[in-house]
Amino acid sequence: MGHVDVDAFDSLLGDEGQALLSGLRDYDPAKELATATRLRRDHPPALVSAALTQAALRQRAVAKFGPEDAHRMYFTPNGVEQSTRTSVAAYRAARFAEFGVRRTADLCCGIGGDAIALARTGISVLAVDRDPLTCAVARANAQALGLAELIEIRCADVTDIDTRSFDAVFVDPARRGGRGRVFDPEAYSPPLSWAIEAARTTPRAALKIAPGVPHEAVPEDAEAEWISDHGQVKEAVLWFGTARPGLRRATLLPSAHSLVGTPHLPAPEPGPVGRWLYEPDGAVIRAHLVADVAARVGGRLIDPTIAYITTDELRPTPFATAYEITDVLPFNLKRLKALLREREVGVATIKKRGSAVEPEQLRKKLRLEGGNACTIVLTRSKGSPTMLLGHPA
Repeated sequence: MGHVDVDAFDSLLGDEGQALLSGLRDYDPAKELATATRLRRDHPPALVSAALTQAALRQRAVAKFGPEDAHRMYFTPNGVEQSTRTSVAAYRAARFAEFGVRRTADLCCGIGGDAIALARTGISVLAVDRDPLTCAVARANAQALGLAELIEIRCADVTDIDTRSFDAVFVDPARRGGRGRVFDPEAYSPPLSWAIEAARTTPRAALKIAPGVPHEAVPEDAEAEWISDHGQVKEAVLWFGTARPGLRRATLLPSAHSLVGTPHLPAPEPGPVGRWLYEPDGAVIRAHLVADVAARVGGRLIDPTIAYITTDELRPTPFATAYEITDVLPFNLKRLKALLREREVGVATIKKRGSAVEPEQLRKKLRLEGGNACTIVLTRSKGSPTMLLGHPA
């Protein structure tokens, strides 16, 4: 992936660059060398290199932005990696709009994914980043999507921006250093403590943080929300200026079901595995709301340390996947192999929580054959290694 400077990027926005890009929509990055050689006969090498880089980035961006936006937008390698996926950005922008926000400062805007989502709800955005190429890309994106009237891009250090005249600020600090992901919130760029102070300068604010943030790092005046998309936890957001500081919330996209935590809800009592097993969504687990789901389904934990809930009667909930359990056995490889052979199980979904067994290694040892399917859950019950067999409800 070639490095692209601001001039090379700007040349992509001219007629020749645009023609090159539209011809590369379905280009195969495995054939980069042959494609580059062919295009360099008629176009400047720097422009060809910038166009090939952009075409490959657009293909990678489809997963986050969808094909329609991704093929009109512009990206940097970091920008694709670090930007919010559209579904999450749109959900967050809708919450800002519901709060009546009209003007937002988007600090550390990157290539503009969040600014675009905010502008699409009619909010006007000052989008700030300190990297000149990133700013050029964000500006091109606002233009390409017809949102330039609502998005002003400013290339500056976010710590120099006076945010007091805005209705809200949104901060997405960089969470990757030179050596990969950063887990300490004070090592974010800018640090979380700075972002929290910035959040308190406006009536409303949202800070995007890593979903693994320790709960003790969440300030008392913030609502913390964990968001998953299609079952994968994507991020946590600290909201300021909402009606309920101190609240914990888990939101599941695309359905936008939101589970709001009940303060001081005691953990449910553990008990024997019943006919139904519930696996809470990752956002529910990260938000420490397993007890809330258990209360909704009238369930108990299978073990005090494990986030699996069990009931004797099925009570479906959007916040957990339910499985019907046919067998509850102490973990024993020989017994498991014999059972699966007897039932002609050829397809197994292996899940684990609180077990040292590696699913892929177990799969090799099982040598599955047959036309039936089964879900195998490796876990602990009453403190001892247990295997549960069943299938999705």
